[in-house]
Amino acid sequence: MSAVSVSPLPSRHNLSSQPQAQNPISLRLYKVLGSNFDDEATKEALHTLSELYGPPSGAHASAKGKEVNRDVEDEDLDEGDVGRTYTRTQASGTVAHEAVPGDIAARARKNLRRDVESKLAESSRKFLQAFGEVDKHLDTLQEHVGVMRLRCDEAQTQLEETTGACKSLLDRAGSLREERWVIAARQSIVSLFLGRFTLTDDEKDAITSRDVPVGKRFFAAMDKAENIRDDCRVLMSGEDGPTKAGLDILSATSGYLEQAYEKIFRWCCFEFRQMGRDGQLEANLSMREAVRRLRERPELLSEALAFLSQTRQTTLLTTFTDALTRGGPGGLPRPIELHAHDPLRYVGDMLAWVHQAIAAEREFLEGLFGVRGDGRMVGSVRSFGESVEEEWMSELMDAAVGKLCTPLKESSITSYKIANLLQFYLLTMQRTIGETTVLSQTLKDLTKLAYQVFYDAIDTEGRSLLRVPPDIDDMSVSPPLSILDHAQVLREIMVVYESSLVGNESDEELYAGFRDILDKMVDPAIETCVTRSADKKKLRPDWDQSVFMLNTLAYLQSVIEPFAFTAEKQGVIQGLVEAKVLQLTEEHYTNILGETGLGEAISAIESRQPSEPLSHLPAAQPLRLQSALRSFSRWLSGPGVVDSPRLSQLTVQSLATRVHQAVLQQIAGAYQRLCEEMRRPDNRYEAAATLLGSERPFGQVHLLYQIFGLGGEED
Repeated sequence: MSAVSVSPLPSRHNLSSQPQAQNPISLRLYKVLGSNFDDEATKEALHTLSELYGPPSGAHASAKGKEVNRDVEDEDLDEGDVGRTYTRTQASGTVAHEAVPGDIAARARKNLRRDVESKLAESSRKFLQAFGEVDKHLDTLQEHVGVMRLRCDEAQTQLEETTGACKSLLDRAGSLREERWVIAARQSIVSLFLGRFTLTDDEKDAITSRDVPVGKRFFAAMDKAENIRDDCRVLMSGEDGPTKAGLDILSATSGYLEQAYEKIFRWCCFEFRQMGRDGQLEANLSMREAVRRLRERPELLSEALAFLSQTRQTTLLTTFTDALTRGGPGGLPRPIELHAHDPLRYVGDMLAWVHQAIAAEREFLEGLFGVRGDGRMVGSVRSFGESVEEEWMSELMDAAVGKLCTPLKESSITSYKIANLLQFYLLTMQRTIGETTVLSQTLKDLTKLAYQVFYDAIDTEGRSLLRVPPDIDDMSVSPPLSILDHAQVLREIMVVYESSLVGNESDEELYAGFRDILDKMVDPAIETCVTRSADKKKLRPDWDQSVFMLNTLAYLQSVIEPFAFTAEKQGVIQGLVEAKVLQLTEEHYTNILGETGLGEAISAIESRQPSEPLSHLPAAQPLRLQSALRSFSRWLSGPGVVDSPRLSQLTVQSLATRVHQAVLQQIAGAYQRLCEEMRRPDNRYEAAATLLGSERPFGQVHLLYQIFGLGGEED
């Protein structure tokens, strides 16, 4: 390549003095030098060219040089292009070039369009490749969008269908909402109604539960129940008569109130039984309120006060006896009986104790019934009112101190001993100094007075025995405690009488000396037994009166039986026993005959007309008789043949055996009569032998006697 020579630039003087030369290079140079490269577009373009045609470095320059050399070899260079120099090394087989000034510019001028187009093409390929991926994703997105549109259309269709279907439901929901508002208002009214006219669960538990004691909570619940009954008067005064709600509320509250009164009654009975066990006798607020409320049920209050009366009687009697014999705690005060040698002090101490006990009892009863004191001075006369509370207090005090009269007066046994002692010395003095002496007459008067006191005492005991009411709740058939105590007194009197006998008395003298005493002691006991058993039988029909009577009579007979001078009274009691045994036998036979199943058949035999065949009666038809005989056979295999639960309650087992054997004898006779009637042709049983032989004892009366263990058989 030939170098291009460039003429030197003209001096400043030549420029100013001569016209500018018309050299193209100079013109271009002036154009380049005069160009302004400060705008952003030009800077960006130059920056792009510098990146595209910048000189390579390192390995990148070597690779770039190879590429440039290939470009140069492929192109024909003009001789006028300057600025490139190629140096080839043949030995290494590689072509290297070195950048020369102007080479990059020449290459840029020649290859600018191609390089730009190549760059644009490469960028376009990259864009096409990227847009191809985007296009694929857009196709996939388009598919998803189509599916979504399809699903949205289906959802829209379903929504429209659901809207149409739910329209009625929405209307119904609206109406239900309005109804709910109405029901809520009614519920509020009902809740207020129930809150006023019904008891809560806690209040019901307070009335009915045994775990809730009688106290403020219980009384508050009871007050509410009573207020509900008062408020129900409005519901009961309707135009059409009492309303159903009012009747139901009254029924419910009545039931709860009855339970409340029963609870108060049971609680009072329990508390009254505890009265006297403690040293302090005081009625607390709950007790006062309970007694006040029980006034609405006089029968319950009377029964509860009966328990209080019994408790106070026993307590006062025990306390009085201790004061007489033991004294106070630790021996102080000393026993009253220590002053028995001084009659005035002895009687005064006893009556002072009784007076103090009555004052304490009166104070307790006033607190129990809520009766205020009358403000009288101590020792002044008390004015008794006409109120019911005063009547109750009078009865309770009378009953409480009634048993104190026994220690205050001599017992009947003591009176009898004194009378016998006076009788003995009367006979002795009459035999010693004569009957007309002053001492004999005095002893005679004292003996008569002593016997009169004794007879008055046993008469009083007999009358008091008759006044004892029967215990309705006691279902036992043994003799009552009052008769047992009475019989023990009689036994001691008989022992005293027997010890006073000389031994040479005749039977008539023996009987006459004790006949009046037996009449006054035994007859009230028998009358009490009969009267109380009859009254109790009316109130408790399931109670066994006959067994009770036999047990009581047998006990009285056993008390007087060891003494020879009671033979007459033993005969009287034995007659009563025999009559009661016959009555019990008839009752037992009726019960056993019903248990055997033969009762209807035997009744038909006894009640039929003589001309009427037995087989024509409903109770004696073959099928009915077969069933009755089957029941009789089962009864023969049971324990009822050997023993009876009813007769086992008899205290005298010989009577039980006697009654049961007599009943078994009657049962055997009834079965024999049934067999005879069935075998009679007049009664028109076709296969009587077969019917009787189908069940035990197979129509054989002697076999039935063997089963019953009876000694013989009647023809």
